[in-house]
Amino acid sequence: MNLLIDTNVILDVLLNREPFSREAYEVLRLAQREDIQEYVSASAITDIYYIINRNLKDKEQTRKLLQNLLTIVSVAAVTESEIRTALEGEWPDFEDSVQHAVALHAGINRIVTRNEKDYGKARIPVLSPAMLLRQI
Repeated sequence: MNLLIDTNVILDVLLNREPFSREAYEVLRLAQREDIQEYVSASAITDIYYIINRNLKDKEQTRKLLQNLLTIVSVAAVTESEIRTALEGEWPDFEDSVQHAVALHAGINRIVTRNEKDYGKARIPVLSPAMLLRQI
């Protein structure tokens, strides 16, 4: 199973945001399984860096956190093709549309997010961390 992990789930783990961090951590732990591959979009990586660094105010620590993250997840590309698909989708939130387009183009089976309602136009299943953990 291929999972696209949304920005909010990654931030829940890296910033230890309660009460969400426990389930988000368990989602990332699933990447240890042979049958699960987890991805984060390239565009989400820049957002994650910015938000973590703004919170920690420590570029070295932020860099280390992202390096550790990349030992767990792979980065899914955001190319012109994904951007065009996102623009054609006419979603209320362009960032979510890009995430969805990345998932479609990368052959990802599910998107994991705390904001399932933002993915109302999704053509692949969108699950909260709790929902995913119950299914697995």
